[in-house]
Amino acid sequence: MFKIRQRNCLLGTAFVVLVPCLVGLFIVGPELSTEQSLSQQLAECRFRLQYLESMYRSRQEDVAILSQYLHLSNATTIGLATVAPLPYGNEFNTSTSAMPAAGLPTLLKSLSPEARQLIKNATHTHTTQRFSSSPVIRLPTAYNFLPHLLDDSASLRPAYIRSKGRTDVSIVLGIPTVKREKQSYLVSTLQNLIENMNEEEQNETLIIVYIGELEEDVVHTIAKQVELNFEAYVECGLIDIIAPSPSYYPNFETLRITLQDSLERVKWRSKQNLDFAYLMSYAQSKGTFYVQLEDDILAKSHFITAMKKFAITKSALTKPDQPSWFVLDFCQLGFIGKMFKSAELPYLITYFQMFYNDKPVDWLLLYFIESKVCRSDKDQKHCNLERAKYWLHYRPSLFQHIGTSSSLKGKVQKLKDKQFGSKVPSFHPHMHNPPARVRSNIVAYKNYLLKRAYRGETYFWGLLPQPGDLVRFMFDKPLLLRRYLFRSGNSEHPSDRFYNTTVEVLPSDTLSENSSVWSAYNSTTDEYLIVGAFDGLGVAEGTIDPKIGAIKEIRLHVHSDSENWALLSEIDLETNSGTVSSVDKSYTNS
Repeated sequence: MFKIRQRNCLLGTAFVVLVPCLVGLFIVGPELSTEQSLSQQLAECRFRLQYLESMYRSRQEDVAILSQYLHLSNATTIGLATVAPLPYGNEFNTSTSAMPAAGLPTLLKSLSPEARQLIKNATHTHTTQRFSSSPVIRLPTAYNFLPHLLDDSASLRPAYIRSKGRTDVSIVLGIPTVKREKQSYLVSTLQNLIENMNEEEQNETLIIVYIGELEEDVVHTIAKQVELNFEAYVECGLIDIIAPSPSYYPNFETLRITLQDSLERVKWRSKQNLDFAYLMSYAQSKGTFYVQLEDDILAKSHFITAMKKFAITKSALTKPDQPSWFVLDFCQLGFIGKMFKSAELPYLITYFQMFYNDKPVDWLLLYFIESKVCRSDKDQKHCNLERAKYWLHYRPSLFQHIGTSSSLKGKVQKLKDKQFGSKVPSFHPHMHNPPARVRSNIVAYKNYLLKRAYRGETYFWGLLPQPGDLVRFMFDKPLLLRRYLFRSGNSEHPSDRFYNTTVEVLPSDTLSENSSVWSAYNSTTDEYLIVGAFDGLGVAEGTIDPKIGAIKEIRLHVHSDSENWALLSEIDLETNSGTVSSVDKSYTNS
């Protein structure tokens, strides 16, 4: 009976998912030019159904665990009538004297009618078996591979989580991050990912930032950095932030030395394996596909659409007698840009838990695929051919690695994906900036001069800024400035930004003491008005109040020391009279 109900439930799920898809196919059918388009839509429906089936199996597992915990396999312990679906009036039969605990009726009462029905079904299945009193066989779980988890009941509960509960998306992006000694790329990575998604892509995506740190202060510092810089995206549900409990990790000092690596390297790669397993476990119920990324990458425009289209197209072209892909590779480096079906993540999660102490995570992925397809009586060439059927590559790559400082102390890596194709622009030129003389007491590096950056020829790159340093733009004639944009840092040097730096303007006419401008803006001792400042992303952008009138100069004013150099990758000044077609070539100083 339980199997019949289970089959009916699956059929019902298939009906709910496939019928709308088929209706859509018939409606838009005449507009589609090829059979391939129809196949792609059917493939998308299959992915959707596979994801829903995995969620259903997860609920079944919950019910099975609950029924075992409550000893419902023994019909003499709890009568079937006890767990039967109840009327909404919450009437409950408590006459059974063999309850395992006094609070059990209350517990069952708190369950939904659907959950109580599932428990009843599970109970009925057990009681109809011939050997209902036989012990339940216990299969291995994460506790077998990670026994330290048993030392703390909260070991699998996140120590920090910020989420709006977004689920049922097309693609989940997982980004593990830790505190880096020299340079953090997390903010620039998130900014790049979001900038390269349109609104529709953002609505079908979830970005999970996983903070793999044990110290609470460090976790909160990184989380606050994300929340402050991307508040709108955290609030709308695009970004989730999680961190595991410190007890999730084993004692890394007692790990086995493997592959003749140093203990520090073994600790680093073992922790990375556990980080990936935790992140995947959190992500598997959130969307149809999961993509593993890192916190120091760049992405191409509309990468979400490109990945989804490739996944669906490859599945649509797969013949019935051919295996379906297991991993789609959108970057040739390490574990960056690897896409999996969320329904198949439990296989990888378990594999990482089993061998976390043995090999790096990218090696484990390779060996996992080979375990599935390679034969001991065949050579490596045959193995490679079989593996290629499950591991498909997308070219050119959609992601590029930009970091040079690894999270492993002392490790420098300048890996670049040669398949990435066109180089990401290092600056944004603007040729319409009004004629001006430019000056700065920040020493320029090589030929990355301020005057060349103002003309749109390159970016300005200067040595360590000091308090009081200025970057000045002095107009040949006073003008009505409408808008300004200064962008610091670039893809190659994301941390070389202006920090604690204000934007200030000098009016051409002396403002009266009664002018409302004085109450609207703070001013400096030399009568410059402070109209803006650089934000956490290294951008200063704003409009100039017309009440200020014409201005003679706009400048950037540094107020504190910086551990990084300063780089201006975009300078855009717009006047009320429109763009200026002729640019004064007599810029002086740098």
